[in-house]
Amino acid sequence: MVFTSGVSLAPHAAHAQTEQPTASGPDSVADLAEGLLDAVVNISTSQNVGSGRGGGRNVPPPNLPEGSPFQEFFDEFFNNPDRQGEGGGGGGRRVESLGSGFVIDAAEGIVVTNNHVIADADAIEVNFADGGKLKAELVGVDPKTDLAVLKVDPSLRELKEVSFGDSAQMRIGDWVMAIGNPFGLGGSVSIGIVSARGRDINSGPYDDFIQTDAAINRGNSGGPLFNMFGQVIGINTAIISPSGGSIGIGFSIPSQLAVGVIDQLREFGETRRGWLGVRIQPVTDEIAESLGMSNAQGALVAGVIKGGPVDDGSIQPGDVITSFDGKAVRTMRDLPRVVAESPVGKAVDVIVMRKGEEQTVKVTLGRLEDGERLAEDGTTTTDEETAPEDDASVATASVLGMTIAELGDEARANFEISPEVSGVVVTEVTEGSAAAERGVTPGEVITEIAQEAVSTPKEVMDRVTALKEQGRRNALLMLSSKTGELRFVTIRMD
Repeated sequence: MVFTSGVSLAPHAAHAQTEQPTASGPDSVADLAEGLLDAVVNISTSQNVGSGRGGGRNVPPPNLPEGSPFQEFFDEFFNNPDRQGEGGGGGGRRVESLGSGFVIDAAEGIVVTNNHVIADADAIEVNFADGGKLKAELVGVDPKTDLAVLKVDPSLRELKEVSFGDSAQMRIGDWVMAIGNPFGLGGSVSIGIVSARGRDINSGPYDDFIQTDAAINRGNSGGPLFNMFGQVIGINTAIISPSGGSIGIGFSIPSQLAVGVIDQLREFGETRRGWLGVRIQPVTDEIAESLGMSNAQGALVAGVIKGGPVDDGSIQPGDVITSFDGKAVRTMRDLPRVVAESPVGKAVDVIVMRKGEEQTVKVTLGRLEDGERLAEDGTTTTDEETAPEDDASVATASVLGMTIAELGDEARANFEISPEVSGVVVTEVTEGSAAAERGVTPGEVITEIAQEAVSTPKEVMDRVTALKEQGRRNALLMLSSKTGELRFVTIRMD
């Protein structure tokens, strides 16, 4: 991919996109940085908030590194509300914040930044390297990936743009360069390497961050992370730092994830993600052993959303999804990302492990944003097989450190269990037992053991006995909360 701003790049920039930056690193990035600085912008926002006395929120000062020359400035600023902007009516005040961004479409005036940079802003302004300023309007935001798209009027000034590269081509150890607005110091350049890929820092459902040791500080948020071809392969978003300054652990949203989101925000003003309609949990070693799997991989389906795309039985609770639309699902967190990146309405092949056998099912994706409303209002479904009458001869039993009982009207009332929940209720859990170690609590309902539905205590005991006779060391239980929320646990049968 050729850099579209027309600036001079390193000699190898015209090579194919799949080629990697030089292994030894550049002698200097001055030429590269010079051509990119004009496309990187500072984002300033302002917001009217109530005064502290009036119940408005207080804005904390930045946590600067010890000995910072800017500490006195920030102390004066944040300790004097009158210096934070023009006061509003009714005792309010105007609060300002700073971040970074970059132009990706000069003709249309499109600027990309982080959602948290512009969140709750009343006014957004884009500041350019030459001192020029333009008002910006918000095109769309996506809190799940912390991305935002802005638009400025391109007729008011000449803009320079940068292009996206393919973050999937980046390797650990490749050189990268960050440009941004740390602590309000615009046009700052830092260089480092890709320290790691695929980082999950628990900031959102699609975490897949590039980790870098290029210096990223407060104010760099929303700025670009470049490869040595001058292409954006990441959007700087977060740091780990006890001091507030860079300690060499920064995180960037990979371009592979960002581009699709940005395209949707530009086209629709919102995201339109694919949705499978399942609740999932990790496949642990114990669960894999209980299911007869050789390796702990895939995403275990803990429940199916009623009214969702797979509520037709194509995917069932207890299935382990190992592949989605030709993409391997190695861990649980792989699945939400690949589903979300798929178009709404697309028919895809999903490979599942079901009761020890691999099956391929065809599903048509719904829209995640619609599904989130269903998930809030609805419940999950399970198999509801009816047990033979003669299995109801045991009313209560003790098994695997639990006392279990029939789920009759009295038990439902005592534990406030929803009428939609079926199975065998846990009435007591022995302290220190294997069940207690797995977090089983009284009031939970056993709906399946080893992917077989159970409805009486005798069925539970029979299934456990059968598993022991098969040489199994763990029993896989599907448990339901009183409201119908499902989860899987494995309990030792020593």
